[in-house]
Amino acid sequence: MDGNGRWAKQRYMPRIAGHKRGVDALRATVKACIDRGIHVLSVFAFSSENWNRPQDEVSGLMELLGMALSREVPKLHEQGVQLHFPGDRSKLNPRVAEGLCRAETHTSGNQRLVLNVCFNYGGRWDICQAATKVHANGLPLTEASLSEHMALAHVSDPDLFIRTGGEMRVSNFLLWQMAYTEFYFSDVLWPDFGQSELDAALMAYQNRERRFGRTSDQILSERPDSDKE
Repeated sequence: MDGNGRWAKQRYMPRIAGHKRGVDALRATVKACIDRGIHVLSVFAFSSENWNRPQDEVSGLMELLGMALSREVPKLHEQGVQLHFPGDRSKLNPRVAEGLCRAETHTSGNQRLVLNVCFNYGGRWDICQAATKVHANGLPLTEASLSEHMALAHVSDPDLFIRTGGEMRVSNFLLWQMAYTEFYFSDVLWPDFGQSELDAALMAYQNRERRFGRTSDQILSERPDSDKE
């Protein structure tokens, strides 16, 4: 969800104003995903590297997270959203970490949409913590054992990766999980991301051929006869 700061700067507003507008965009995107029958949405809210930002912005983001937990969780619960907050909680304020746990517990029975809000998350951290758990459990280090201990092991690997704001990199997000994910990059800044931009990304995805190492002929042969005509 990139471009909050630039969105605010273009309007001569403090960066935190862009992050607040970004929460509005996320709220709208969650609703749009539910309306379109999408079952899993994972968003990169705060990366392991974001601690390097100006202290006032980091503090503002932490405050914004606390406000979002109190205001948005009840609404998300009503919509049937199951919340998860993958990431390293050791650096978080204990009150914030407790709030994340409460939100997860409160929404654990919901099935309409799984929303992973990755907070203090990094792809490299995820691989390391999974490997540590595998070793601690005395298990052989395999693709399967590593996958089972990743922070997002409760959902399947993502089909589509969307990055806004014109940046064309993954920035340490879901490095293990995105081995066969389709990428879509948008110039739209995240606070301006809406249903039309989401639909454009979904349309681009629908036009991709996902082969997973196979050939196009193999994919075609596996389709129902009606699709070959």
